[in-house]
Amino acid sequence: MRRLAIAALCALVAGCGKAPPPPPGEADLAFEKKIQQQFLDAKPGDIIEIPAGKHPLQRVLTLRANGVTIRGAGSDKSILSFKNQISGPEGMLVYANDFTIEHLAIEDSKGDGLKINDGENVTIRDVRVEWTGGPSLDNGAYAIYPVKCKNVLVEDSVAIGSRDAGIYVGQSQDIVVRRNRAEKNVAGIEIENSVRADVYENTATNNSGGILVFNMPDLTQHGEHARVFKNRIVANNLGNFAAKGTAVASVPAGSGFIVTSNPKVELFDNDIADNRTANVIIASYYITNFADKKPSEGYDPYPKTIYIHDNRFSGGGDSPDGLDWKALKVSMFGIGGHFPDVLWDGFVDTKAQVNGQYPAEQRICVKNGDAEVLDVDGPNKFSNPKVFKDEFHCELPPLAAVELKGKA
Repeated sequence: MRRLAIAALCALVAGCGKAPPPPPGEADLAFEKKIQQQFLDAKPGDIIEIPAGKHPLQRVLTLRANGVTIRGAGSDKSILSFKNQISGPEGMLVYANDFTIEHLAIEDSKGDGLKINDGENVTIRDVRVEWTGGPSLDNGAYAIYPVKCKNVLVEDSVAIGSRDAGIYVGQSQDIVVRRNRAEKNVAGIEIENSVRADVYENTATNNSGGILVFNMPDLTQHGEHARVFKNRIVANNLGNFAAKGTAVASVPAGSGFIVTSNPKVELFDNDIADNRTANVIIASYYITNFADKKPSEGYDPYPKTIYIHDNRFSGGGDSPDGLDWKALKVSMFGIGGHFPDVLWDGFVDTKAQVNGQYPAEQRICVKNGDAEVLDVDGPNKFSNPKVFKDEFHCELPPLAAVELKGKA
């Protein structure tokens, strides 16, 4: 009875906090000691096997050796759980070339789930990274996170619960992201400041934004050349739970595909449906939540050479996120109406235009059946929005496919 009374009192009094996690058992400590030693002693050609089972870990796993493979028995069988992590913050942190990780899960890390820095020839296959408590600001920012890498393949993997991006490839070159599932993240899949990316046959659903291609200022590399095709980008209407001040905090919940300030983007042959703000958003730096900061020299804040064609659109645009977007939708299309499939913020680079038009190779082209484009007139705070169709009806040369070295 005394224990029950103390527990009840603790639930009522601020500052009691959560009960401490149970101490790890001898078997858990032995496993952690063994795997930590394997990561520390790894040499080129080593295969580190993760056996089936759920393995509690308290500390980040860090790998610095090239040519290592980490292999489990399956992303639903070999689980590394960081639920009671006491140091990190990542679950797994890798500084290595010729790195492969496959057939395992990383759960509930304090920070990013799997982070790979400055790696060349990186393969991530059948890896699930998840925060099992559902969407929360307390979750890590990125689930699968190769950054400043070259020759990157992410396939057949799952990312759930990130407070920023589920599958995020940043400042990298030559990237293929295919056959993955991203769910319950702020951004499902994000390609940022990267060069030559193919994103295809993925499913992005129940995120705030489905698939994002961003080019941000003040980073070491500017991005261009992304093909996004044969994906399912459906019902990404999860409330945005990103940390304030981050780039994705400005993503409206209900966004299917967003391109921001990125040149040379081709969006085609996708199923894009039921994203309640808009199925597609084309945006400049100036409509983001950090637009008051002057961009770095050499950074082009305008999206150019954007080609949207042959997608299958349905639903969406019926209940946009945010009071300004809701008011705009009702004023133009009525309470029961909906936005067109493509929204454009309306910011243009007048210095690049000739007689009020971009050169042909820099245009935004939408050749997608009867899909229309809404210019929301961002420069004038939505005061004179217009719906266009023929003005954006044009073609651009298709972008070249990405070819990865040594990968099928």
